[in-house]
Amino acid sequence: MGKFYITNAIPYVNARPHLGHALEIIESDVLSRYHRLMGDDVRFVWGTDDNSLKNLQAAEKEGVPTQELVNRYAQVFQDLAKTNQLNLTFDDFIRTSSDKRHKLGAQKLWKACLDKGDIYKKEYKGLYCVGCEQFYISNELLDGLCPEHKVAPEIIEEENYFFRLSKYSGELMRLIESEELSVVPETRRNEMLSFIKHGLEDFSISRSVKRARGWGVSVPDDASQIMYVWFDALSCYINALDYGSDGELYKKYWLQNDNKLHLIGKGITRFHVIYWPAMLLSAGVPSPNTVLVHGYITSVGQKMSKSLGNVIDPQDLISEYGTDAVRYILTREVSMFEDSDLTRERIKESYNANLANGLGNLASRVMKMAESNLDGPVTIPEKTIPQEFIDLMNKFEIQKACDYIWHKISELDQEIQKTEPFKLIKSDPEKAKQLISQQANKLYTIARMLNPILPATSQAIKDAVKANKAFVEPLFPRRD
Repeated sequence: MGKFYITNAIPYVNARPHLGHALEIIESDVLSRYHRLMGDDVRFVWGTDDNSLKNLQAAEKEGVPTQELVNRYAQVFQDLAKTNQLNLTFDDFIRTSSDKRHKLGAQKLWKACLDKGDIYKKEYKGLYCVGCEQFYISNELLDGLCPEHKVAPEIIEEENYFFRLSKYSGELMRLIESEELSVVPETRRNEMLSFIKHGLEDFSISRSVKRARGWGVSVPDDASQIMYVWFDALSCYINALDYGSDGELYKKYWLQNDNKLHLIGKGITRFHVIYWPAMLLSAGVPSPNTVLVHGYITSVGQKMSKSLGNVIDPQDLISEYGTDAVRYILTREVSMFEDSDLTRERIKESYNANLANGLGNLASRVMKMAESNLDGPVTIPEKTIPQEFIDLMNKFEIQKACDYIWHKISELDQEIQKTEPFKLIKSDPEKAKQLISQQANKLYTIARMLNPILPATSQAIKDAVKANKAFVEPLFPRRD
């Protein structure tokens, strides 16, 4: 049994989750469930980034204390684990504003970098986008605007602490080129190597208490400064394992584990592939093994985000189609590595074609034949999963793995049409029963592959096969 530690980006909690958040956490959940299915020892951690200026500004706009606002929205994100929402299986949920493990670990990491001589203080003036929580240089802007949020950055001038990122150019190149730190897909790997080759500059890792309004993790031994939100947020990946106290989970899943995966969106690749590993190198902590970078969900070609006002609330889709249908849409209709444009029309069309008429109709058809014609439940096949499916999942090709499952669904449907056991039952009942038994077993194998992707549907199908019972209600009613 191998070990598998997976995290994804912790979202800002200045508003309700949108479909982009649902995409990333479902992808992480699918990989977690897959590794559990394969018998691995899995630790899956999520959480919320409470300490950003975006959260502070949202609270000021509402006229409520910042802690009250982040508590409210953090609970909304955490509730996505419920079976009637996204049915997530994270093992831990870390809050950067209220979890004692986080403050302890973030300050421990800071001190380790400071002791290495990699933190120093200086006056600084720069262009800052609050949406990204990032300083930009002028040639990174598009027509003077942040490329992510399409707003003009603020000009910030103050005395901050800096991290000696430039010191780690060579070591970062070695990590990435050797694939000791694997960046997937290759296009993102090449982008990061190119970024390093163009020269790394030291970056600001704190802000004044005045600008932060006192919100965030304080810099050790300097009451005038708050940690830059990315320095504190990135450390959550080890803090959730109790890095601050050198806990057993930290030893087991970080120090003694070669399968540590961060799943993130492409807009924050630099932070996870360059800044974060450099901080870990400075602190003497092993780097993650893989950074998996997914594309965006777009709406009419633009990234779906709260700041652009083009979001779809996943709860609306859950209410209309159900949890597993939303999981299906976000795993099969969205590319793993490229941007994907989603519309409500496309969602409905795919739901009817592939869930209602596809999987749902097939499962109903097979189990109706089985209950009507078999003497009892079939013998469940051994716990084998097709190697093609395993190979795709091991390469993080979730969308292609879904395509493979639906190919098997189509194959089984065509087999039933060709062999017509429902007609053969009159002329050759034994042959018909043999065919129906085989088809029920194939349906069970399909259900087993569906386990990471559509967990409730997978269980419903497996239960039906084991009990030899037809479905009383359709798994996926048509939507008109």
